[in-house]
Amino acid sequence: MYKKVHLRLTILSTGITAAIMIIMSLIYLYISEKNLYQNQYNSFKNDINTISTNLEPQSVITMEWLSRMETQNNYLFFILDNGTPFLYNQLSNTHDISKEKLLQESMDSYREMFSFSDTETSAFSSPYLSRHVQFQFTSKSTNENYFCGVIEIEKSSSLLQVIILSPLHQLKKQIFDQRIRFIAIDGAAIFLLALFSWVFTGKLLKPIIENQKKQIQFVASASHELRTPLAVILSSAECCKNVSAEEQAGFIKNICQEGLRMSTLINDLLTLSGSDNHQFSIQIKPAELDTLLINSYEAFEPLAKEKSITLSLELPENTIPLCPMDGNRISQVVSILLHNAISYTPKSGKIQISLSYKKNFFKFSVKDNGIGIPDQDKKKIFDRFYRAEKSRSTKDHFGLGLSIAYEIIASHHGTISVTDASPSGSVFTVTLPGKHSEKSFL
Repeated sequence: MYKKVHLRLTILSTGITAAIMIIMSLIYLYISEKNLYQNQYNSFKNDINTISTNLEPQSVITMEWLSRMETQNNYLFFILDNGTPFLYNQLSNTHDISKEKLLQESMDSYREMFSFSDTETSAFSSPYLSRHVQFQFTSKSTNENYFCGVIEIEKSSSLLQVIILSPLHQLKKQIFDQRIRFIAIDGAAIFLLALFSWVFTGKLLKPIIENQKKQIQFVASASHELRTPLAVILSSAECCKNVSAEEQAGFIKNICQEGLRMSTLINDLLTLSGSDNHQFSIQIKPAELDTLLINSYEAFEPLAKEKSITLSLELPENTIPLCPMDGNRISQVVSILLHNAISYTPKSGKIQISLSYKKNFFKFSVKDNGIGIPDQDKKKIFDRFYRAEKSRSTKDHFGLGLSIAYEIIASHHGTISVTDASPSGSVFTVTLPGKHSEKSFL
């Protein structure tokens, strides 16, 4: 499922960005090509105006001048004297039917598009009159576009016509090359964008995938933990049908014990569920942390004595300020740590509770000399249903206590960590901030 989501997100992000990029490229190309065309047309108009100005006072047009103008500007010149091709055209266009057709097509287009009254005219002092126009046309014989300029100079009864053609194949090539460059750039950009989107969406989905795996593992672990007491309850209930009253009492006792275990597990699951849904009930009030630890010490001292474990409490000599906390929740954390310590500490072992206050931070710890926690398991010890090794997996522990403790301390903006004790055992340390506004806990 996530592979399909990954692919679809990549396609979506790449497609939207690529579409925007292509649209912007098309807009740029349209403006750029329009400017290229207009600039070349303006340059052609200026050249026609310059040529017209140079031709007006001349009484003789040399072939050398015409050849030089054609070569320099990449133009085609046609000279007509009273409609008769000039000697230059006869020499240069010998056996070239295409140029004759090109001349005829340009003159036909000129006559269709302009009349004497709407041509651009420039009246000069007698004895001559000059006018010139510029336009674009497409030749059917060459299948190519041209800028065409027609200059007409009237002297007495003579009419000199100069037709100047500028082929647009260079402009078309320039535009084509520009389009190819943009296609290549856009293609490379889309490829890189797709690659980036694939990596980026993969990183976005990674926490979701990991959370999904944890949920699946969580459900599997919860089902496994619930299956055992449920099996005991069902088997005990079945056995009650065919046994004596005295034997039934033993089976009923088993049913009650396993029912309590299930109730404890369900309560722990509801607590973690409330944390996941940001509905973890925390009511911060200034309270005496040292008094809370004393009460926890007194509550667990009898249980420690039953296992011949020495339980001690170390408090600061000086008076410490009130700690902003939810007393019931912090007491729950202390109970979890002490219960774990007593469960995993052998007989004649020692457990020490200590409290300190430095630099506006409260720090309390629970130290035991039990079996300890391997280094590779320390990072996972606060995961749900995680138990470091079989030796730590007792019947009364589901692997949820430390997860609950972690969530409670995190909701107080504090930290909880575990380190090795010397020479053996573990030290769980909790740090709570000394000052927080109550709003920050809502």
